[in-house]
Amino acid sequence: MPLSKRTPDLESLDLLVTIADAGSIGRAAERLGLSQPGASLKVRALERRLGVAMLDRSTSGSQLTAAGSIVVGMARPLLTLAADLASGVAVLRGEQHDRLDVAASMTVAEYLLPEWLVALHAELPETSVALQVANSAAVEELVRNHEAAIGFIEGMHAPRRLRSKRVCDDELVVVVGSAHRWAKRARPISAGELATTPLILREEGSGTRETLEQLMETHGGLARPALELASTTAIKAAVATGGAPAVVSHLAVRHEVAEGRLVRVEVADLLLRRYFRAIWSAARPPKGSASALMTLATRSGRRRSIGAAATRMG
Repeated sequence: MPLSKRTPDLESLDLLVTIADAGSIGRAAERLGLSQPGASLKVRALERRLGVAMLDRSTSGSQLTAAGSIVVGMARPLLTLAADLASGVAVLRGEQHDRLDVAASMTVAEYLLPEWLVALHAELPETSVALQVANSAAVEELVRNHEAAIGFIEGMHAPRRLRSKRVCDDELVVVVGSAHRWAKRARPISAGELATTPLILREEGSGTRETLEQLMETHGGLARPALELASTTAIKAAVATGGAPAVVSHLAVRHEVAEGRLVRVEVADLLLRRYFRAIWSAARPPKGSASALMTLATRSGRRRSIGAAATRMG
């Protein structure tokens, strides 16, 4: 059966679904690695092809039209089938023999996943791993779109439309440069003081930023950021050179704090804790190497928790 000239392409449908999930063209473009003007042009081309407006555009942003919402609903199962088709063809070519596609947030990928993958290789040496690193929101999309068999994210709450399991806890810490006025402070800062201080933050979609925003809701929310940077490495450099404070995983700043390049600042009335989670599609529960990796991550998390408890008691 020949396709109609109005049949949309899968990339445009994927963009439209991502806009619906992300809430804006800008965030959707970021998740898909597109420029915002390029994403807008693709949506307009889709609208011309279908002959229906997909978005209501205004100075305050863009929202799906009623027709756009209907198209998104029809597109989701189509995109899932397309992903299944691609996976099936890859299997026929032998490309996915003993291959595990993993997606991980930046913190997990840099500070935890290497240990887990070394252990996986020792257990399943024939398995090759293809890793995609992104912020937590993008990792969720990779798993939803079946581009990764398993993902690892950070945050306070389980993601929507995915299954998940907590593998370990993480502590966020406030850090400043050695010349910052908080560095010599004898007493902890308050949550209210943290809330009113412009911070150096990760970009929207980051699990660290989302966690901090949720934790600070009861304290009036966060002040307007001093800077927004796309990596923890960049944040650490900015803080160390005299920038504003930042809140990052303790895993990311252990060496800098030990060497005195950064100073940890205690917060008196706020528990800065979050979770690392393994996530997967309900339609594709972890099995084989994906299941083994999740088990190894959970075991490692238990060891870290026991070690941290022993350090506190000592």
